[in-house]
Amino acid sequence: MGESWGVRKVWVVSGIGIGLCLSFVGLLVVGTYMAAGSLANGLGGGAVGLAKGAVPAAYQALVQKWGNLCKAINPALLAAQLYQESGFNPNAKSPADARGIAQFIPGTWAAHGLDGDGDGDRDIWDPADAIPSAASYDCKLASYVKDAPGDPTENMLAAYNAGAYAVIKYGGVPPYRETQNYVKTITTLEKSFARPVGRVSPSRQAAGAIYFAQKKLGTPYLWGGDGTAAEGGRFDCSGLTKAAYETVGIKLPRVANDQYNAGPHPARDELLPGDLVFFSDDLTNSRAIRHVGIYVGGGYMIDAPRPGAVIRFDPIDTPDYFGATRVTEDGAKALPTRAPEA
Repeated sequence: MGESWGVRKVWVVSGIGIGLCLSFVGLLVVGTYMAAGSLANGLGGGAVGLAKGAVPAAYQALVQKWGNLCKAINPALLAAQLYQESGFNPNAKSPADARGIAQFIPGTWAAHGLDGDGDGDRDIWDPADAIPSAASYDCKLASYVKDAPGDPTENMLAAYNAGAYAVIKYGGVPPYRETQNYVKTITTLEKSFARPVGRVSPSRQAAGAIYFAQKKLGTPYLWGGDGTAAEGGRFDCSGLTKAAYETVGIKLPRVANDQYNAGPHPARDELLPGDLVFFSDDLTNSRAIRHVGIYVGGGYMIDAPRPGAVIRFDPIDTPDYFGATRVTEDGAKALPTRAPEA
């Protein structure tokens, strides 16, 4: 679940009391909104890079390279598409017989699959073939619909979902709910995989999420806990963050490694109260994240750390600190619903 497949190491916090922390947090939350006016909006311009660890290290170079194959795509968009299709699972298979990390149907693969790694075969299950093939197929679709009105990248994604003919027929993204949702999902998730250029806007819901977490201080940890009455109001780490953001109208996925993709990723020195902070034993791979907390400022978070502990304040500057996410409503809505990985 939240603190999945491993017990987080414990670092002792000394010289800080709960009462002092609560007062400190109150000031920091107010400061979140005072600081908002001084932050630049958006990700800025320039070449699109990938956010730290957002793509598993085994695939990062492939996504970065092939994501620049044509103007209709970029590495973050390609990463978002792969994440939406399979969650970067090279063994994924859908009920419709879509296969591998890029979820190609065998017939489409037969026509568009590439030998991306030059080993003499075209293997639908091999990311070294499937990722280049996904990028190549995107670019071909973009060329098919290049004369359609509207945004070329959105038209390309619509063609991927509904076919090039539908995009040409309707003069852009067709009026199919599934296709419109697909386009919006991928273009929204793109922001979660892109390396921010400049500062990212603060969350309006951050104070409410922190307020919920503060009220849970001292609550015993429960593996898989969602805070229900049957569970005695107890949580694990991602159960706490999910519940905190639900109180302000944002529904996060259940597990920590999916919560990482709920918005853009501020740098350590840009953290604001309400940001989610993540921890992992593999600092190159967001899919290996195993712990999450809610940042409150001053280098501290509120988290549900481990069995036998209670919800408390902990420092974030530990050897397993992975990174942070500034949760956005659109980013959370775009995330696919998945069962926890085995």
